[in-house]
Amino acid sequence: MKEKKNKDPKTKIILMGTIIGALAGAGAAYLLSQNLEEEEFSLAPTDGVKLGVAAFSFLRKMTDLGK
Repeated sequence: MKEKKNKDPKTKIILMGTIIGALAGAGAAYLLSQNLEEEEFSLAPTDGVKLGVAAFSFLRKMTDLGK
């Protein structure tokens, strides 16, 4: 007798988020590597802070979608 496995919806959400995040990260790394061929990469501290704030803002908006 086979038992039907009931997957928790949280598991599906985490799995999809992981896959989407990995694909987005790979795409960003590819685009960055393409720019490196044309010019030298440099990231000023202020640019790093802006990037971090933008990432946290994105994550906050994603968590607000569930409400």
